[in-house]
Amino acid sequence: MLNGSNQQSETKPESKTNSKEKTNKPSIVNVAVAVIHYKNQYLLGFRDATQHQGNRYEFVGGKIEANESAAQALIREVAEETGILFDDNTIVKLGRLHHDYGDKQVSLQVYKIELTAEQYEQHRHCEQGLEGQALTWVSKSQLLAGAYHLPAANKTILEWLKLPSKITITYPLAHFGTYTDAAAAWLQYHQENLASESWVYIRLKDINSKHLAEQLITTRPDILAILPNGNEQLLDVEGSLTANETEISQQIVAKHLTQTALMQCFDEDGSSTALIQSLSKDYPLIVSCHDIASITAANKLASMRIQNALPPVIGTFVSPVLATQTHPDDTPLGWEAWSALAELADMPVIGLGGLEPAMLNQALQYGGISVAGIRQFI
Repeated sequence: MLNGSNQQSETKPESKTNSKEKTNKPSIVNVAVAVIHYKNQYLLGFRDATQHQGNRYEFVGGKIEANESAAQALIREVAEETGILFDDNTIVKLGRLHHDYGDKQVSLQVYKIELTAEQYEQHRHCEQGLEGQALTWVSKSQLLAGAYHLPAANKTILEWLKLPSKITITYPLAHFGTYTDAAAAWLQYHQENLASESWVYIRLKDINSKHLAEQLITTRPDILAILPNGNEQLLDVEGSLTANETEISQQIVAKHLTQTALMQCFDEDGSSTALIQSLSKDYPLIVSCHDIASITAANKLASMRIQNALPPVIGTFVSPVLATQTHPDDTPLGWEAWSALAELADMPVIGLGGLEPAMLNQALQYGGISVAGIRQFI
């Protein structure tokens, strides 16, 4: 059983009086989903035409039983379906999703697991699972390009998988304040030092310098940019775009929302405010969180965007993990407290604050999917 979506509803026979209510409110099937990969090769199963959401590919997984955790269900289901036994593999939470198919509701707890070279070699040629289902390994590029038809609930998972393991954040413009032309110095530094093909959060912290983001994107067509949600210059204009504007828009992968802006999206009673309507409807969001309250708000925002068929919240910067030079007075969370916050998030977690690229494995061990920073990343 893959992704648990072939499970029958747990609704028990009811009287005719309650049958209509039960039809309108199908029970929720809790499912553990395993995004299994080896480097850029991902494992998919194929659903038979007779199954719910049939004739579709999907990630391996299955129903979470009452007496087990999501991780326990994941390990059991993968072993039962594929024969793959997780030993010392790091199981990283990607996020949680709820999807209503109309006739069935599923709540997915999604994890990402990378196989060892030995595990991959052992299973790469298996074209059929232990339950008779077809299995296939596919490239990440084809998977993300939509070459394989997956159930609707998996759409957000594919967006999550686009997140890189490292995200670079630009220096603020003020960092170059000692230069005669700070803007020119900022632009030259980042043009010359950003790694090829990297994801870059362009954070100028200067509302009058939005044009610098455009210039950097234009002169470095290889980078993919994350921009502040309020940076609308040339990016969300009405009418047809010029060729240059079209190219710029294609390099933007997400808009960023600060914790302050995130918390302003909801009133004290948890109801949404008008600010929700001003958030980007064209790009996914990455939000910043520092505590339980902001994680809760991020989860609510993520659910609302999925319900309204908007680009999802694809990640959250949870910070500060360690002490930073830019915010020396902020008390760092430390890895244990950071891990506790990461567990609460319904979307992939990105470590930020005093980190360096070499700490990626540590972030994975504590429940994150990526690391980000300035000084050690550029």
